[in-house]
Amino acid sequence: MTQDHTTHFGYETVAEQEKARRVADVFDSVASRYDLMNDLMSGGMHRLWKAFTIQRSGVREGSRVLDVAGGTGDLSLAFAKRVGKSGQVWLTDINNAMLARGRDRLLDKGYLLPTAQCDAEKLPFPDDWFDCVTVAFGLRNMTHKESALAEMYRVLRPGGRLLVLEFSQVWKPLAPVYDFYSFQVIPRIGKLVTNDSDSYRYLSESIRMHPSQEELKGMMSSVGFEKVEYFNMALGVVALHRGFKF
Repeated sequence: MTQDHTTHFGYETVAEQEKARRVADVFDSVASRYDLMNDLMSGGMHRLWKAFTIQRSGVREGSRVLDVAGGTGDLSLAFAKRVGKSGQVWLTDINNAMLARGRDRLLDKGYLLPTAQCDAEKLPFPDDWFDCVTVAFGLRNMTHKESALAEMYRVLRPGGRLLVLEFSQVWKPLAPVYDFYSFQVIPRIGKLVTNDSDSYRYLSESIRMHPSQEELKGMMSSVGFEKVEYFNMALGVVALHRGFKF
């Protein structure tokens, strides 16, 4: 008799295949108001965090970029402006509703980028292809984070870099206020804006289950990344991790 493998869905312990379905349900539910909710929840600061990520990416004219779990396409749009006609930016996401919204937003801005609905743990790209891979606020929803990081390492060319922008471990004195905001305020905003408080309660829980700054740094190193470093923002509410493939 085989035993189902389990993982975390927020604070719940669920079968791995159940997590994938439930995460899909979350993003199906919030896709149409995803950008508005990001602005409301972060006070617009997510735009600054993403701008810092772009700044640290080293992406320039002609670069090849892979935006994993790219959602509604904020990073893909910024990268497309940087790489120009000689470069290439791929927008990917496992969730069709999010990917379709991202594709439509990019088209509205005048950018026709290649898109792919795919699992970050099984990327449909060749070895040693991209100059930069990014994943913003998506890694914590992945079941096997090490497998996803290893895939991102595989598709990077030697000299390429991975950037992981993700909610992280907040400065301890701020934790009580942050917890109140996360579990009392955000679900109420979610209920008002999307008529879905449960999805935003899960998102708050998933942040607490995500590896700390040092733990994620170790995970990246363990799959082969070198010179791994991280930059805390908003007192650790968010961290940007960067590692290189040599």
